[in-house]
Parts: sequence; C-alpha cells; structure tokens
Amino acid sequence: MNGLPFPLSVPVLTDGVVTLRAATPADVEPMWEMTQDPAMQRWTAVPIPNTREMSEQFALHVGARAWDEGTARMWVVEAEDDDGRPRFAGNVDVRGGPVADIGFTLHPWARGRGIMTAAVRLAVDHGFTEAGIEAVHWRAHVGNEASLRVAHACGFELVGTAPALLHERGRTLDAWTAVLRFGDAPYARRPWQDAPRLRTDRLQLRPLVETDAHRVAQACSDPTTRHWLRTLPHPYTPEVARAFVADCTWRSATGEKITWAVADPVSDDLVALVTLMHLGGVIETASKHALRNRDDLSMVYTPGVARICQAIAADREDARRLTIKRNSVAVVTDGSAVLGLGNIGPHAALPVMEGKAALFKTFGGIDAWPLCLDTQDVDQIVEIVAAVAPGFAGVNTMCATGR
Repeated sequence: MNGLPFPLSVPVLTDGVVTLRAATPADVEPMWEMTQDPAMQRWTAVPIPNTREMSEQFALHVGARAWDEGTARMWVVEAEDDDGRPRFAGNVDVRGGPVADIGFTLHPWARGRGIMTAAVRLAVDHGFTEAGIEAVHWRAHVGNEASLRVAHACGFELVGTAPALLHERGRTLDAWTAVLRFGDAPYARRPWQDAPRLRTDRLQLRPLVETDAHRVAQACSDPTTRHWLRTLPHPYTPEVARAFVADCTWRSATGEKITWAVADPVSDDLVALVTLMHLGGVIETASKHALRNRDDLSMVYTPGVARICQAIAADREDARRLTIKRNSVAVVTDGSAVLGLGNIGPHAALPVMEGKAALFKTFGGIDAWPLCLDTQDVDQIVEIVAAVAPGFAGVNTMCATGR
C-alpha cells in the first residue's frame, strides 16, 4: 500500500498499551491456539478443524498478500500480559475501501481487558486518516455480545439486524450490523444499560444470559403464561427464546431497556424476568443527513439553509415540500385525562405521549412529537396550538378532558 513489500508495508500503530504490527513466525502457535477456542469457533468463520499449517498460511501468506495487493490491512494485536510480557493477543483486519468492513478476534487470555477496543480504535483511525476510508462497517452473528461491546465502545452506530447476511460453513445467518463514519467520535454514543446484580435471601436479579433461553422457552410455553400474554409467538421454541435473549442484549446496548433474570439464589435457575424500559424516553430526533465535515454543516445549516428560508418566505406552501412539516404531527395533551390514570398533569403524561409518537412512526411512518402543556385552560390550549401550528402538518390532541 506504500510501495514496500510485506512486512515493511505494515505500519506499526500503538497507543502505549496496545500495539498493532505485522505477523511473524512467532505468532503462528498462539494464533492456532486461538482458533481452537470454542467461542471463536462458534462466533466466527474460522475453518473447523483448524491446523497449525492453516494458521501459518493465514498469518504469513494471506496477510502478506492482502497488504501487497492493497485489498486489506491485517494486523496482529500485541499487549502485555499480567507478568508484563508482550504477547500475541489477536487480530484486527480492515478490509476494502473507501467503504470498508472490520473483523477481529481475541485470544482467550486477552479478553475482558479492553485490548480489542483499543485495537479497533487504532485500526479505524489509521484507515480514516491514512487510507482514505470513509466508513467502516461491523457485522457479527446475532448474539455475539463480546463483539457488540467492542463496536459499541468504539462509537459505531448500531444499525440493527440484517437477515441472512452471513453464510458460514454452509449456514445462512442473521447478523447484527453497525457503521462508523469518518469524523465520528470513537467512543460509545450512549451508555450500555447493564443489569446490576441485586440479591436478597429469597431471590437474586442478575443479567439475562444465553443459557437462560431454555427456561424462557419453558415459561413462555406454559398455558397460564400464554393466557395472559396472548401475543407471544407460538410455538415458543428454544430458537425463539434465544432470539429474545439476543434482542435484550441488543436493546441494552442501544440504551432502550434493562432486562434482569429473576433467579433462584441457590441453583441460579431463571424463574422470572423483569424489564425496565422508558430509559431516557422511547423516541429521539435523528438527522437525515450526516454532518461529516464543514461543507455538510454549511449546507444543512448556515449559509446554505438561507436559500430554503427565502423560498418559503416567497411561498409559504413550500414549507410542506422543503421541511419536516409535511410529515410531522404534534401530539398535544394537558395531562388531565391520561389513559386510566386520570388528571396526573403534563409531566406524568409525557411517557404516554412518547408512546403515541412511537406508534405514529412505527405504523404510519409519521414523525410525531409530544407537546405536554402546563395549562388546562381551553382558550390557552387553543392559543398555544395555533401558535406552534406552522411547524406541523397536523395536531393530535389526546388525554385531555377539554374542560
């Protein structure tokens, strides 16, 4: 990529703790050890069975060819162990460009130390600043929490689940996906909502884990459970339960909810589930256009936006064509008649209004926003709604008595 042959073509990157470098013959043995790890075999496409010769081929020939041909940037990750010895810790690869994808694997000894998070930051920063990469895509098997935690910590935008995106060892698999763009901060966009451990003499609340899936399937197949939760899938198979557990992990990463397993304090068997939602609300504002540089900012905001303002000033109806107005609804309440809760006021009504806005978006594709008014005077409500009407195509009034 810089005209030099491998390994001279491989830049050495370090943050003082983690180092990315070219592979050497000394890395073959620990690389092969890593391929024997059950977690790596489960969550990656590493060939099974895997021999030392295959690891040698990958480390010293596949990687060298990728660097020489400019198709990928493949580094060995090195870090110090507990005795202060520099050791092989894993691999990180940035493949393709200017839209690239990233892959990484970590040796069992190096897990849980933040090593791969640091390695990914080094690799993508080099790609953005030295290799002309504009975006890096991450993908992993649905359920691969360890990989998701790295992507989350490195600031990747968590996109969602892509069905049948991966094909490995004759299997078609769904994948979690995320993207990091040039200019994005390499740090978590929002806190991961981990479930803290809580314990009494009678029970404990702990994080939900994949091995709980069989107990979830049993509970959700019970006739009493199905009587009260009629929307549950049927039959509720172990595969459905594993998908539920994976979804709880994803939604913890996106900050949407915390899910606890209620477990027996002695056997640790799951006996129930507790979920806390509405953390930080259930809706947000998102930009349709990424602000990656000064030019983007000058078009979305000043001075470029002035032309749009002038067009609307000349013809007010253009507001529906050129702004969010055409697809926006105000969800208005005074909090005086909120569902079955009565007159609980505008602050307490906000979660219901958020839910209504989420329904507008999910089922109608309409952008809705709550307006909870701290007045129950009808004339004042009418005056306020009329004043904010220029920003909306419609108004939905709910949970108000109309006194």
